[in-house]
Formats: sequence, structure tokens, C-alpha cells
Amino acid sequence: MLALPKIRFAVIGLLEALGVAAGMSAGAMLPGPAIPILSQSFLVWQLIFSVLLLGKTYSLRQIIGCLLVTSGVILAVASGANDGHLLSGVKLIWPLLMVISSAFQAGASILKGKRPDIFVVNSFGSGFQALFVFLLLPLLSNLRGIKLAELSGHLNGGAECFLNVGESPIDCGGAPFLPLLFIFVNMAFNISLLNLVKMSSAVVASLTATSAVPISIYILSLPLPYIPQGAGLSASFILGGMVLLTGLILYNLPQSSKESKTD
Repeated sequence: MLALPKIRFAVIGLLEALGVAAGMSAGAMLPGPAIPILSQSFLVWQLIFSVLLLGKTYSLRQIIGCLLVTSGVILAVASGANDGHLLSGVKLIWPLLMVISSAFQAGASILKGKRPDIFVVNSFGSGFQALFVFLLLPLLSNLRGIKLAELSGHLNGGAECFLNVGESPIDCGGAPFLPLLFIFVNMAFNISLLNLVKMSSAVVASLTATSAVPISIYILSLPLPYIPQGAGLSASFILGGMVLLTGLILYNLPQSSKESKTD
């Protein structure tokens, strides 16, 4: 398995790096509850790419589930059309960029396919992802108005903020405990999900990950430490989240024998 050609993993890493870069840029400008909602467009992109690139067919139930996911995302985004709603005051480019980041991630998942070992795939893919994120730093910094000559200073400042040492012009409260906690929880979640796939099935893992959507929306709407403002959830945003969750469950339900024959 370790001797597999690495070009596929390199492409996977590039797509995931672009997804991370776009997602982080958009996430910095979006309210917390909007991020897990918009990220679920991943399913729509995955269905489109698998049909176009792999020629895969889907059952009517899965297509309806995907349409419900799309409708839920649109309802959630539309909740910012009026003042006082979740996305009011947020430029349209940022939710669109979050949706585009999901497209990159979906493309990477299609390239992974059914490889010999999911841990090997994720290890090589993550390695190339880290490499491409590093190589993309000059471009990303330029998009944020940071000149290449100033990049090293920003990296040093970021390291000092991460370690909570020195004098930083921004508030680094919670460091290094908070970023380390994020890394630990992220790794624990992904490792648990990978083990769940190995022990049960991708359907069970998908349904388990789906349950994280409403939980994360609710938690991110609360006035938490380091997120003191919280966020009000409009009726249209809650409705969009419910429609999206229904679509995710419908899409991931186990297939009947009749549906399996048509796939």
C-alpha cells in the first residue's frame, strides 16, 4: 500500500489545500452557525462530480435527498437577505466561497475512491495538503493585503500568538490551550470517524457525522467563551437547517435491494 503511485495523493492534497484555504478565508467572515450549513453543499458537489467523472447513478431517494440539501442551504443563505438576520451585512462572496471550498473537498473525495486502506489515503493526502497550504501562503497573504516581504513577520507574530508569548497587537487570549484543544478535538473526531467506517459501514459513519450538523449549529449560536456575541437564528435559517438535515438523512439511509440493483 505504501508503494502506491503518489500522483493521485498529490492531486488530492492540492484540492484539499484549496478547500482549506477557501474555507478559512470565508469562515473568518461568516457567523459561526452558517459554516456547518454551507459546508453541507459538499454532498451536492460530490453527487455532481461522481455522475460527471465516474458515471455513477443514484436512486430517486438519493436525488430527492440531495435536492433537499440544496434547498436547505439556499434557505439558510436567504435568511441574510433582510436586516437583522444571521447573514445580514455579510457580502455574498463569502458564503459563495464557502460553497466553493466544499467543491474542492468533494473533488478530493471522488479521487480517493475505494483505496486499499483509508488511513494510508488520509496520511498521504494530509501530507500533500500541508505541503500545498504552505506553498499557497504567498498567494493567500496577497489576497489578504499582506505583501510577500511582510509574510515572515506575520508568521512570527502568529507563532508568538499561538504560544501566547511576546506582545501581540491582537487578543491571543486562550492560547496555546484553545488552539491545541481545537487540534485535539479535530484529530479525535476524524480518527473516531475513520474507525467507525472500518468497524461498521460508510452509511453509519455518514449518519453519525450528519448528527453533528444541528449540534454544531446550536453550540455556535451560543455566547461561548471567546465567541461572546453568539448569533441569533432566524426562523428561515432554522427551517433551512431542518430541511438540510432531512435531506442528509434521506440521502444516507440504507439502500433497499431494489435500489441497489438500479445503482
